[in-house]
Amino acid sequence: MNPGGPGGSAVDYARAAPNIFGDVILDSFNVVGLDPRGVGLSEPIQCFTDEKIDELNSEPFASVKTLSNTDLELEYAELGNLCETNGGELLNHMSTIESAQDLDIARAAVGDDVLNYLGKSYGTAIGAAYIRLFPNTIGRVVLDGVLPIDIDAAEVTRTQAEAFEVATAHFIADCVTRDDCPFSPEPSVAVQELRDLFTSLDRAPVITTDPNRPLNGALLSRAVLSYLYFPEMDYPRLRAALAEVVNNQDGTAALALADERTNRGPEGEYLNNSTDAYFGVTCLDLPYQGSVQDARAFSAELAVIAPTFGEQLGLGVLACRNWPAVGPSLPPLPQSINAPILIANPANDPATPLLWAQRLNEQLPDSRLVVWNTHHHTAYTNGSRCVDEIVETYLLTGDAPTFAECSA
Repeated sequence: MNPGGPGGSAVDYARAAPNIFGDVILDSFNVVGLDPRGVGLSEPIQCFTDEKIDELNSEPFASVKTLSNTDLELEYAELGNLCETNGGELLNHMSTIESAQDLDIARAAVGDDVLNYLGKSYGTAIGAAYIRLFPNTIGRVVLDGVLPIDIDAAEVTRTQAEAFEVATAHFIADCVTRDDCPFSPEPSVAVQELRDLFTSLDRAPVITTDPNRPLNGALLSRAVLSYLYFPEMDYPRLRAALAEVVNNQDGTAALALADERTNRGPEGEYLNNSTDAYFGVTCLDLPYQGSVQDARAFSAELAVIAPTFGEQLGLGVLACRNWPAVGPSLPPLPQSINAPILIANPANDPATPLLWAQRLNEQLPDSRLVVWNTHHHTAYTNGSRCVDEIVETYLLTGDAPTFAECSA
């Protein structure tokens, strides 16, 4: 199994198996987590100091986008330079293709003739790469919340920016029905107030309990985006944190949300290397081929079609421009596979939009697709009995409907 990221620990995920799988699966399978190369316990790559990650997470976008083309190029090139200096030879070998090869070694090491696998989010990319490499050792493979690595970086970013815009609208529509929502009751006004809040906080941050870390717009933007994934759990906490900012000019709760999703500890230490691994993997899989001017134009385009986060996400593709390592070529998809693959995806997933699951379903021969009609990131054991029954029946028997749509 793999929980995603890139940078999530599959070992930690396997340890949490009682919360990930239904009892019928735990009674029938051993659960194995292999941290991908460069991640967690697998010789973690270290590119950045804690102070540098703090700087990355809190730098106001308004300051970044006003840099000259030369300075902007240097700003983003520093990430690759730090990884090259500090990451060593490992930086050249963190691609998803290589992690899929490692997964096959793990399959053989535990004595399995075929791979039975659950990949969520980026974990689906490892699973799909495995299918490309080893189509004849496929067992029962569930790819939940599909993230492609065979689309260029700009197209991946565009699709995600549009999906996060849908998720923002969903959060705001829910928020304005609640008594503790700090925004105007009209959703179109409220979403603009949220965007304006990012801008105003970059000009004048609000206090937190840490006098050295006031909450600015960059940190609040990070908190909001990362709390759009799991509405039932995330929305109440995000709404309360925003209310503290708007009503009391206190950013403590919002800063805690940002820190939680970036794994920042109470003493300022980052508890894992997920930031380093994210860049190490992503920039090998999805290098950006455009110029700085191309990225500016792309950012301006996304500012129109996804005005909450699009402009910043668009310029962010520069992080993977001229990356100091090059990944291996992606093998073609096989014409046949020895077992059907089950693909699952929420209809409105902010990070792995349904479009990608539908595309993979069309690409893979005899694959099956189950869609959960909700706003959520990934589907299995996240609240749908319908999805859970389909996934568990497939894992236990290999049977799944060609297509299923779940409303609950």
